[in-house]
Amino acid sequence: MGRHAPVLLTPFIDALCTSPDGRYVDATFGRGGHARALLEKLSPSGRLLALDRDPDAVREGQRLAAQDERFCVRHCAFAELDAALDETGWDKVHGIGFDLGVSSPQLDDAERGFSFSRDGPLDMRMDTGHGQPLCERLVRINERELADIIRRYGNERYAGRIARAILHARDGGDMTRTAQLENVVFHAMPKKARFGGAHPATRTFQALRMWVNDEMAQLEEGIKAAMQRLLPGGRLAVISFHSGEDRTVRDLIEAEVHACTCPPDFPICVCGRMPSMRWLQKKPLRANAVEIAENARSRSALLRVAERLA
Repeated sequence: MGRHAPVLLTPFIDALCTSPDGRYVDATFGRGGHARALLEKLSPSGRLLALDRDPDAVREGQRLAAQDERFCVRHCAFAELDAALDETGWDKVHGIGFDLGVSSPQLDDAERGFSFSRDGPLDMRMDTGHGQPLCERLVRINERELADIIRRYGNERYAGRIARAILHARDGGDMTRTAQLENVVFHAMPKKARFGGAHPATRTFQALRMWVNDEMAQLEEGIKAAMQRLLPGGRLAVISFHSGEDRTVRDLIEAEVHACTCPPDFPICVCGRMPSMRWLQKKPLRANAVEIAENARSRSALLRVAERLA
């Protein structure tokens, strides 16, 4: 199992844990870095529920649950947050945290198909027991749709030529392995864009992973549910690594911070919508130079924190 260093660990836990006796949710257990740190802050009566859609992560969580009676884990995605809380018998909680993206062990396991640096089957599913792997999803997509996915989720300026190259390779029967995808993307890029900075396949792999796992829709459902399940004073803390994810988190929270829908020129509010959240960390908190030097993954991490109003 690959080592996974949790990013922004101290500020994330400090923002989330307002009461050592409270009930908390780690919506992205991963390999338990944040969960274990949160358990250290909790009293014997505190409780932590963790969620993850990755079976390997759930198995790791079950090992932790066997050692600590304050902890339990559920195999589910963000969109099932409400159901997971209901199953646990919890109504409202003191804090809910999300650490988005892919974990180091997922990247290190070539068989999962997440990494362009390790050859494996073209899968990319977070939950290998559900849905279609990437290689099957590519069979029925057209060039325009694929380019839109790569552009929207990867912010890739060469999305059109990359999509064209991928589907050309697919039609030739050469699109079942991550090494094949990496090679196609690399050579689809202009020569000037192939060297220097991040690997040229980084954005495309990210975009395709987000598409396969429906990550943006899952995130939207999860954040909306989380805000509704917080106690007054309860905290929502979200670490994102992708600008689209961060914008989604920001906009969903902002809609509850400034809930009024009246036109700006109205002298008084007539819609009656009151704020349900307030910002504690609206400007994203970033990792410092020390953490970035120790963990390169933290370079793109953004932490936003909000609190539920009465």
